[in-house]
Order: sequence, then C-alpha cells, then structure tokens
Amino acid sequence: MKNIDISNIATLPTKYGTFKIQAFKEDEKEHLALFTDLLSDTPIVRVHSECLTGDALGSIKCDCGEQLHFALELIAQKGGMLIYHRQEGRNIGLLNKVNAYALQDQGYNTVEANHQLGFSADERTYEIVEFILRHYDIKRLRLLTNNPRKIESLGSIEIVERLPIQIKANPYNEKYLKTKKEELGHFL
Repeated sequence: MKNIDISNIATLPTKYGTFKIQAFKEDEKEHLALFTDLLSDTPIVRVHSECLTGDALGSIKCDCGEQLHFALELIAQKGGMLIYHRQEGRNIGLLNKVNAYALQDQGYNTVEANHQLGFSADERTYEIVEFILRHYDIKRLRLLTNNPRKIESLGSIEIVERLPIQIKANPYNEKYLKTKKEELGHFL
C-alpha cells in the first residue's frame, strides 16, 4: 500500500446530524470517513464513490446524490460510517466523465461511453477502503450498497449483511439504472 497521510479527527455538524470526519490522503486523492460517535461491532458502512454532478450539483442523470443523502440520514439515525471514495466517474475523472455524458447524449449507455473513451466499465479500486476500515479496526460490517463489486472488493472484511439503497427512477436516469442492473450486475 502507498504512503497514506491521515488528518486529525474533527466534528462535522450536518443537516442529518453531527458526525466525526477524518481525511485520508492517497497520492493526489483525498478520501473522507464520516462516522458517528459510537460504532457497533458490525456498523453500517456506506462506501460512496464521488460523483460531483450528483452529490454537489443535484444531477438527476444518476442516482448518486440521492444514495449519498439516504446513507447519511440512515447512518446519522442508526450509527455507522460513510467512506467518501474519491474516484470520480468510476475512476475515469471529471473531464472524462463529462465526455462520457456527451456520448450518452448521443445514445450510448454509461458502459458503452466508458468503452468509447478507452476505459473499462468500472475503473475503481478499493484498497484504500480496506485501509480505512482497518484504521478504525472494523472487521465486520453491514454494507449499504447495490454494487456487487463493492462486496467482492472488501475481501479482508466480513460483510454480515448487505443493505440495499432503493432510489426511485426518473425519466433522466431510467436507462442509466437499467444499464447498472443489466450490465454491471447491481441489485436494483
């Protein structure tokens, strides 16, 4: 594993509740862990992949922002951790993600657009996620995800339960969600 710089822990009040926050710098990428004061032996954990357009700009072309808000609300209520995984656009970066959006405007689905740009359907890796979980001594968890790759990627962590995130489709993300289910195997 690369050299990882770790920030101090700070308090982060949000509209969902008050969390603790800590940053983990892996080369040029800075990931975040938001967590509640008390973590159970099997906390709820959401590994949320960065999506600037959905998370910050309110795009309804995907379900990312809604998943983030659902996870923060649930974790604030029941306790647990959200890892904000800084791998924008399934790790193709913001510039390429916008290029993929332009290809989607021409009729390509999200996987086809990535392929047109020379990328695999999903370029993300999860070593930093395992590092963060080990940092907090989390060995068992309940994973809040629809993505089977996230389950498979956490090989050294025992996932005792998968908790689904069901977000209602809209006219702008129906094709995207269908592609995630049919081509990426997401549980939708």
